[in-house]
Amino acid sequence: MPRFPTDIHPLGSEDASDSKTTMEHHQSLSRVNVGDERTTRIRVKNRRMMYLNRHPEYFSPSLELADPLLYDRCIRRFQSNVEREAEGRQKGYSGVLEADLMRSEAKLAALANPTSATITYKRGPNGEIYPEDPEDVPENKEEGMERWQREMTLRFLRGGDDDFDYKRIDESDEWDDKAQEEREEQEKWFAEEEPNWLLGDDEGSGNEKKVVAGETGVQDF
Repeated sequence: MPRFPTDIHPLGSEDASDSKTTMEHHQSLSRVNVGDERTTRIRVKNRRMMYLNRHPEYFSPSLELADPLLYDRCIRRFQSNVEREAEGRQKGYSGVLEADLMRSEAKLAALANPTSATITYKRGPNGEIYPEDPEDVPENKEEGMERWQREMTLRFLRGGDDDFDYKRIDESDEWDDKAQEEREEQEKWFAEEEPNWLLGDDEGSGNEKKVVAGETGVQDF
């Protein structure tokens, strides 16, 4: 009768163990990478937000070209003639012409593709353009400015300004909020800190029994 070696492990047992260990290692690395990526995204957005806070001039009239229709609805509709003339002098003749041209093109694009436009327009059966929905129009100049800056801020944080050099901000710690980071580090430390219990002798007894005498660490009052 043939004899088989007795020191052979069941087929695939070691491979399965190694495979499980490798899988767990990869999962661990994946969690670390996801966490690092999330931290990096947050840091980048914080730096971009810090830039906007330090440079409010970013929201100059030239930003109209980023979304001519939204600018028209939120800003231009509330401008007086004097304000429009002053803005025109700031832009120059070519700037005004470019803005008007882009606004007309954007309006045609919004009519052709209403689902993909920030501002939508609807045509009637005879080709006429319906009036704007009152709910889509800011009630006053302040609300219009707030909406415009909010949309442009979100666009900037997403990296949607193709003419802006984000690299000089994203890769520089000059734009980090040091005070905020210190607060977050302190909060994290206090959240992870565990109270240390101090044990003392029970003075009322003659044995070495220990009782809780106090504690150190984070306390809630």
